[in-house]
Amino acid sequence: MKDIQTPEDIKLMVDRFYEKVNQDELLSNIFNDFARIDWDAHLPRMYNFWNTVLLSKGDYKGSPFQKHVPLPINSEHFERWLSLFHSNIDEHFKGLVAEDAKKVASTIGATFQAKLKHMR
Repeated sequence: MKDIQTPEDIKLMVDRFYEKVNQDELLSNIFNDFARIDWDAHLPRMYNFWNTVLLSKGDYKGSPFQKHVPLPINSEHFERWLSLFHSNIDEHFKGLVAEDAKKVASTIGATFQAKLKHMR
């Protein structure tokens, strides 16, 4: 296995992760039924986000937290999201950037979860 090095690697990472999300009985209804994600718009945003964060090759600017506020999610959802994210990385990549991706995802999950808990 190789490390995450290119925008093509980011696309693979994101696409395979959201395939897992869409097959997951806990998360898929949050994304598809409640949030009604427009996947054609969402996936390119995620490619840009991860390219910016991991490869410094994007221009992502945004505040994704606010979009999560109305969602009926709790610690169980965050744990599943993170578990799927980490397993996806481990299935496809190995290296420093792959480990950074898992750290970033863990930080995002913990931050969003803490903010939501404080708001509710």
